[in-house]
Amino acid sequence: MRTRVAVAVMTALLLLYIVLAGQRALILLTSGDGVGVTMGVALIVLPLIALWAIGRELWFGVRAQRLGETLDAEGGLPDEEVEVRPSGRATREDADALFPAYRADVEAHPVDWRAWYRLGLAYDAAGDRRRAREAVRKAISLEAAERRAA
Repeated sequence: MRTRVAVAVMTALLLLYIVLAGQRALILLTSGDGVGVTMGVALIVLPLIALWAIGRELWFGVRAQRLGETLDAEGGLPDEEVEVRPSGRATREDADALFPAYRADVEAHPVDWRAWYRLGLAYDAAGDRRRAREAVRKAISLEAAERRAA
């Protein structure tokens, strides 16, 4: 729940920034000065890029959460007991010890979105966010293909 509140706050702040930047952009675009017009265009383009990026991240989060809920309903989420830090995250040693089993599952079932999602959770527990996101993205695409085929 805390994450959702943080995302909502960041999205609201971005939208406020876009409105304020848009006002300044209009002033600069109507200035008639070459540098002002260029800055006005930049003030329109850069917030649009930021809006696209945050939209992409929000959509990734929604799809990843949906897969997690589906896997949880199927009883397919990892259930190993691991030592956790005060923050609630698994210790690196325990996460690293579990990782080979999830990697082997993906190698044995390369088109199973469930295996890829669990691998993403293992990467995340081990602290490798980049690979965790890649694995979850792969799970999302495999699940979408499975849904289309059904």
